[in-house]
Amino acid sequence: MKPMTDTTPGLVCGHHHLYSALARGMPAPPQQPSDFRSILEQVWWRLDTALDLEMLRWSAMLGAVEALQCGTTAIIDHHESPNAIEGSLDVIAAACAEVGVRVNCAYGVTGRHGADGARRGLEENERFLAAGGRGMVGVHAAFTCDDATLEAAADLARRSGTGVHIHVAEGVDDVAAGARLERLAADDWVIVHCVHLDRPLLGTIAHNPRSNMNNAVGYAAPTQWTNRVVLGTDGIGADMLEEMRLAYVALRAHDVTASPDTVWAWLEEGYRFFPEARDDRVTWSYDHADSAWHVAFTPGIRALDVVSGDGEVLLRDGRPTRVDLDEVRAKAAEQAARLFTHL
Repeated sequence: MKPMTDTTPGLVCGHHHLYSALARGMPAPPQQPSDFRSILEQVWWRLDTALDLEMLRWSAMLGAVEALQCGTTAIIDHHESPNAIEGSLDVIAAACAEVGVRVNCAYGVTGRHGADGARRGLEENERFLAAGGRGMVGVHAAFTCDDATLEAAADLARRSGTGVHIHVAEGVDDVAAGARLERLAADDWVIVHCVHLDRPLLGTIAHNPRSNMNNAVGYAAPTQWTNRVVLGTDGIGADMLEEMRLAYVALRAHDVTASPDTVWAWLEEGYRFFPEARDDRVTWSYDHADSAWHVAFTPGIRALDVVSGDGEVLLRDGRPTRVDLDEVRAKAAEQAARLFTHL
């Protein structure tokens, strides 16, 4: 009997936060968040300030392993660790390389920690890119930066021959982002979320429907714009087939005439950033894993094996080959426990 499997290229996560892999199970915040701004303040901005480089190493490695187990062989990452900035992008890149997952790195510059914090964030992006690192210039979000910082990030990206990776109008606090970024944005930018974007803006939209639902910020309706769209997770793992299914039903709830082919195109847009991921081969537990219309209605599809474009087996029977899965999980759990004591 023919095996009920299928083989496809590796998948690409168009927007991730690998530093968030340790957040699962973190203690409840001091106050119950009631809107998006308070979620940032009570959860994510407390977590990112507590990170150090050792925590980051195992968080990134766990995130990369879990990506590989989902057939995701490339990640566009957006990072923040305001008390461990210098060298943080090297740590992420090295952890992903150890697992065998490609990564595009960016440090999210912000003014939340003063002018010196913003300067150090810009310098980390510049240092990493100048040393040959694969990445973009990261910015947290326009509402946490003054105009001078946004201009400096755009200028650094131009000089570095890359784009800016920035959250745009994710919540109502950032509704002015379109007006502030309109004169700066370029085609090579990755503009993330765009839920409350009020005008056309250059760049590829990174659509993260699961995160937007989780934060109750609204539906981004990316089809209203002419921009290219790439599918991301905003740090909630890197299971891109699952994200594709959710993106489809969210789109369908918005437009009952919508087709799974639209969301499949968003998934494939990731190859513009990682064309070599097309040469990776993922063997799936389902025999129509290359069909949008099958995947959209078939939960539970698993990656069994992953082979890199140069022939190296990176995942065999659902387990990574370069690193010990049990050790990665154990070390990540240790670092999560450390992290939680600093919150």
